[in-house]
Amino acid sequence: MKKLISVSGFVALLFIMNFCSGPKSKETLTIDMSKNREEISPFIYGQFIEHLGRCIYGGIWSEMLEDRKFYFPVTDKYEPWGTRTDKFWNAGEFRILVASPWKTLGKKGSVKMAKSKPFTGQHTPEITLSAKDPAGISQEGLYLAKDMKYTGRVVLSSSKLQSEVKLAIYSGKFFVFDITEITGIPSDYKTFEFTFTSDREIENASLQITGLGKGTIRIGTVSLMPGDNINGFNREVISYLKELNSPVYRWPGGNFVSGYNWRDGIGDRDKRPPRKNPAWTGIEHNDVGIHEFMELCKILGTEPYVAVNTGLGTVDEVAQQVEYINGSASTEQGKLRTVNGHADPYKVKFWAVGNEMYGDWQLGHIPLSEYVKKHVSMVEAMRKVDPSIKLVGVGAVGEWSRTMLTEGGDHMDLLSEHIYCQDTSDVRVHTAEIKDNIKRVADVHRKYRAEIPGLNDKDIRIAMDEWNYWYGDYIYGELGCRYFWRDGLGIAAGLHEYFRNSEIFYMANYAQTVNVIGAIKTTDKDVQFETTGIILKFYREHFGQKPIELQGYNGPLDISAAIDTVKNLLTIGVVNTDSISHDFNIKYLNGKVTETDSCYEVSNPDPMSYNEPGHTRMVDIKKVEWKSKDYIAVKPMTVLIYKYKL
Repeated sequence: MKKLISVSGFVALLFIMNFCSGPKSKETLTIDMSKNREEISPFIYGQFIEHLGRCIYGGIWSEMLEDRKFYFPVTDKYEPWGTRTDKFWNAGEFRILVASPWKTLGKKGSVKMAKSKPFTGQHTPEITLSAKDPAGISQEGLYLAKDMKYTGRVVLSSSKLQSEVKLAIYSGKFFVFDITEITGIPSDYKTFEFTFTSDREIENASLQITGLGKGTIRIGTVSLMPGDNINGFNREVISYLKELNSPVYRWPGGNFVSGYNWRDGIGDRDKRPPRKNPAWTGIEHNDVGIHEFMELCKILGTEPYVAVNTGLGTVDEVAQQVEYINGSASTEQGKLRTVNGHADPYKVKFWAVGNEMYGDWQLGHIPLSEYVKKHVSMVEAMRKVDPSIKLVGVGAVGEWSRTMLTEGGDHMDLLSEHIYCQDTSDVRVHTAEIKDNIKRVADVHRKYRAEIPGLNDKDIRIAMDEWNYWYGDYIYGELGCRYFWRDGLGIAAGLHEYFRNSEIFYMANYAQTVNVIGAIKTTDKDVQFETTGIILKFYREHFGQKPIELQGYNGPLDISAAIDTVKNLLTIGVVNTDSISHDFNIKYLNGKVTETDSCYEVSNPDPMSYNEPGHTRMVDIKKVEWKSKDYIAVKPMTVLIYKYKL
């Protein structure tokens, strides 16, 4: 027969557990305040954004229109959104753009693609007009929020001054409201700006651009953004990025960079050519280039970390890129940067010399023996332009990293490593994958330092500039997989491993920030932190900077401790990936804590719980009450950070 305990009795029991004297657990953790490890680099909390899927376009960037520069020909043969369902590495399904998302309006054959004197790219839509029957193009699938102001522009030219163009919003086949009418369109391309405020919410709006009159009109490009955008960036996403508070962002790739020409992303944004994404599916609009990325970093108050193209790129192209970004206004490339609106050098410190060049999937992949020579020549050219920059070589634990360090060690400041972990059915195995791989990489690099002559003196540390779980269905576009609480638990344990190896890891860049295996997910309406994003925010806000060695504990909890040198606190992070509670006593050596400061937790008993845009968070940071200085108990599937005053 079970005995029932009243609520007051249960509270009393908790009180006794929390405050009675004497040991409460079989396990004791010893914290020796005198045994400090090297301070944790803030760059461990770095992020990575790549031109892939909906990370930048459809994520960070506010542009609402697909293929706004008409990479695909606009034809009378139209499939809704011009998409197909595709698979990638058997991880899931997603839709990709394989034809124009623009639909022709009016008489069949009235729209053709003009290849002579296109506004940008290979061709421009040309519409043959009539005096009575409107003809033009439209794009559907747009979300309009009630009372939101929208801003846009359209670039037009006309063979006859008598022509006029009308912009309007429809919902399905039904007219909703006019945006603007444009007359006096010249024969040379001219930009016309427009604004409107939606008086209602429309889930599937379409923008229609039609013309009447004589002759032909050409539509060079179109743009549409919410009026509250911040210099082109999505305001709500920016607010989440500010909460994440990452100190460094790596850009523009990733595999993308090995086929990217940085010159495509400078100059007049509307004139920048649309390209096929060189590494992934979809179109690269080139709306976000060097200047936009630097503006994003300024908005966020973060360090830019620029990757250069050592795949299909040349030594001269890379050196010129460094000069364009960091050169004075008197240099050749600095003058061009000034013309493009930024006279002062950007002073970018961190540079990735290529990406994953060890892989045969990488554009420009060459054998290791040849690549080391290419790396050296790239670095010499980059340092000649700016000797102050910090350069990160391409690494991959094994023969590649060993050779790069042996033969190219004088030509790098850091060495990159990447880890991605897959799905496993066992929660504890799954959550341990990340930390086990971080430890594996650290251990191998320590071995390199012991075996490669002179390497230890160079102190070439690791930039783990891509790390994450990567598996599951692609719900948020290409590579847009969902993360569960078990993944958040694994990221927490991974951070603990970085802390334990603080003398060898200088940087880590969670891959990626938005939508694409991202810490933040978006829909047309909403933005939300993934479980992994919650954990990154959690530790960035609450954990200390100077790790302390721990002794004695042999239980299943993953524990890390560090001094918050700013607030003079002892912080203890605890990860419980078990289905039952665990506890431990604390013993302090060579120092003491005076009282508890605060305690925060992230918890959900279901390891498959997740956060979703537009819904209440299932996994979030909560402040909890905890008064004991010498005893800690942790619920199942929970991450806790305890803070004690020193």
